[in-house]
Amino acid sequence: MLYVCPTPIGNLEDITLRVLRVLKTVDLILAEDTRRTGQLLHHFQISQPVESLHEYNEKEKTAGILEKLQQGQNIALVSDAGTPGISDPGGFLIRAVIEAGLPLEVLPGANAALLGFLQSGLLSHHFVFFGFLPSRRGERRKELEKLKGLPFPIIFYEAPHRLPDMLSDLLAILGDRQASISRELTKKFEETRRGMLSELLDYFAENKPRGEFVVTVAGAEHVEREIDEDDILRVLQNLTAAGLSRKSAVAQVSEEYRLPKNVVYRLALKLKPED
Repeated sequence: MLYVCPTPIGNLEDITLRVLRVLKTVDLILAEDTRRTGQLLHHFQISQPVESLHEYNEKEKTAGILEKLQQGQNIALVSDAGTPGISDPGGFLIRAVIEAGLPLEVLPGANAALLGFLQSGLLSHHFVFFGFLPSRRGERRKELEKLKGLPFPIIFYEAPHRLPDMLSDLLAILGDRQASISRELTKKFEETRRGMLSELLDYFAENKPRGEFVVTVAGAEHVEREIDEDDILRVLQNLTAAGLSRKSAVAQVSEEYRLPKNVVYRLALKLKPED
């Protein structure tokens, strides 16, 4: 069995009893950084064997790990902090285990993205977790262009030395939106700043960023589109010509343009009868 084990993102008290039990009983622990994980294991008096598994050796080591799992060994996968496979190594191994039909168990635990999202106050039933944007400005802006129309909050991770450039690009591509920046979550110097992107950019231009950051940005505001009867009829005609039933076309136009269904349906009756 491969156990995917989240570890604390700062405060060691955030590890679960279940993760501790697994780490104490597995045959092997795979760690992104054996020294950092060693400190965690020492704190909880865990002495199981530890091997490294990071972004530079994950692919070449996966075959050997699969062989150990096939032999019946139990293995725990951990990253430096948080959940393996989410902006951390582990995704390649997890996919390989699933494809090989071997048992896998993912344990719940600490996650910086969700903490930062809740701290932001920009709460919504829907949100997008993006993780780290590309480090090069051109690529970063290209990704932001794809995201700028999303109507719900977007969650990013960012390193301190890249934060000012990232905020500058967020402002340039997404416009001046409400945002929240959390750093050092669960640690001694935890801090969350909220405001418009322009305000946060000014703040970090004067105050050197320190720590690891979760940046949550509000979604794009919905802009109501003006549409008249002829426009609605044209859209309905195109949809039915494409094969949609009248009922489906009415439902789609009603949702797309935020119009009452009965209004759209009355207009749809003006179309030629369905065959």
